[in-house]
Amino acid sequence: MAKMRIEGSFVALITPFNADGSVDFGGFRTLIDWHARSGTSAILIMGSTGEVSMLTPDERREIVEKTAAMKVGGMKMFYGCTGTSTAATIAYLKHAKAAGADGAILAAPAYICAPEDDIEAFFAECADAVELPIGIYNNPPRVKSDLHWDHLLRLMKHPNIVVLKESTTRVGQVAQVCAAQPDATIMCCDSPNLGLVVPTMSLGGHGTANMTGNIDPAGMARLSTPWATPEQSVVFRETYLRLLPLLHFTYSAINPVAVKSLMKAVGLPAGDLRRPLTGLKPDHLARGVAIVKALGLDAQYGWRLPGQVMPLAAE
Repeated sequence: MAKMRIEGSFVALITPFNADGSVDFGGFRTLIDWHARSGTSAILIMGSTGEVSMLTPDERREIVEKTAAMKVGGMKMFYGCTGTSTAATIAYLKHAKAAGADGAILAAPAYICAPEDDIEAFFAECADAVELPIGIYNNPPRVKSDLHWDHLLRLMKHPNIVVLKESTTRVGQVAQVCAAQPDATIMCCDSPNLGLVVPTMSLGGHGTANMTGNIDPAGMARLSTPWATPEQSVVFRETYLRLLPLLHFTYSAINPVAVKSLMKAVGLPAGDLRRPLTGLKPDHLARGVAIVKALGLDAQYGWRLPGQVMPLAAE
């Protein structure tokens, strides 16, 4: 059977919270509908952008169950299912499948700094355990383990592994993966500091797995379109250079502090960060609001920008 194919913008969604710190499911509905209208191809719920490490197991299960029922059109709904062990991860995967998820994203379990061979085996065992499309996230900045392209290419032969999200600091790895033309979608993190977007897209990548789409989904959809024609490369260059200040801003603090602070400032359902994270200082946040205004995103999305930027309070 042919693998699921995802191309374009794969947005790692924030988790919106109510004033009392509970999960804001109405906010989730608003954000999911907005992304479906704005050209987002897929969303990841409960990645690091979604503050997954600070959600309880019960909250994680409830989020999958309630948001999977909010699916709109053809936009795919993936869920972060990494647990603290292989067994815990497989349990999350089985729950996501039963709840109606389109797929799951897995990273290496946090804190253990496992050898790369062990992480390859972890991904393979999880993919064997559940008939669910899986994306593997090579994310050494967060988990230390950094899979070599040989590990990745072996994993991408698995019938259930359909997406690679690459966040390695070894930019040359992108070329090795693209040259092999694996039967899976190749995407990269949108951090301008890692510098993966330009080589990934220019060498035949299929899109970006990004967090900046939380504030400009249409712009990131345009940026993340594969280069099927020479004209698309020009669109990409113009879009990338235009969005570069916003990309740098969303990565100007540990994820998701900057993007979630900015979302709240423009009136999107976001809520406060879970402690110990706190929001941006007013002068830092003001720079993001100025970028939104300079790009015309307030007019494009119908936002009323604050006259005076207030700090994002802790929960």
